[in-house]
Amino acid sequence: MTSADVELSFADAVGRHFARQNGLPPVTGRVVGWLLICDPAQQTIAEVSEGLRASRSAISGAVAQLEDWSWIRRSRAAGERVDRVELDPAIWVRLLDKTEEYTSLGVLAQRGLELLDGAPDTRRSRLGEAAAFADFLTQRMPTIAAEWRARRAELRASADNAPDGHI
Repeated sequence: MTSADVELSFADAVGRHFARQNGLPPVTGRVVGWLLICDPAQQTIAEVSEGLRASRSAISGAVAQLEDWSWIRRSRAAGERVDRVELDPAIWVRLLDKTEEYTSLGVLAQRGLELLDGAPDTRRSRLGEAAAFADFLTQRMPTIAAEWRARRAELRASADNAPDGHI
């Protein structure tokens, strides 16, 4: 198996992961997988398409979706006529910083509890758990995000001193 085949296999595995976990089209996850391992880190649509052995239109659609979600960013060097895309380095902490998502889930659960006011506890228990879960996440995720930022800073500082420079 060539290194290109191994890289493609990895990107395919990431695509399957995101399809299972997030309901994304596999090509969208494959783009994430490719952008995690490609060299250089910034790629044109044509380079991603070639690396993944997928059509440019499929890659463009996946990139547009990832860009809408702020997972990737585009750039263009002076004098270049094509955009380059790369994973946004802040994506992992942004996935933790979704307090408004948890808060809105809690608001919906509370609304449901109000709707079922007076209903048997067996019927309200699922909403009660959803509300408690949302409240828990709203309270805990900022701390987890701060812990990750501190850990990432430690990893980057140690990577600066490591011979291979990896975080």
